[in-house]
Amino acid sequence: MLTRETIVKNVAGLTAKPATEFVLKANTYQCSIWVEYGERRINAKSLLGVLSLKIMKNMEICIVTDGPDEADAMQTLCAMLETE
Repeated sequence: MLTRETIVKNVAGLTAKPATEFVLKANTYQCSIWVEYGERRINAKSLLGVLSLKIMKNMEICIVTDGPDEADAMQTLCAMLETE
């Protein structure tokens, strides 16, 4: 299991379009992926879950991956969030 804190640099945060792209990419991996913000932990493969966190630019979130391709998933998803 890998855990990484990251600051969202995407201008729009994880609103509709960027969240959809994030979830589609998360669904290409076999591992389990979660996004944590505050007291909440949601499945990163769920669009409604990701949107429910209302993640905006410059928010610090935690990504958790667990499974056979966890390192690749972590690197790719964090890169998506950290790119402006």
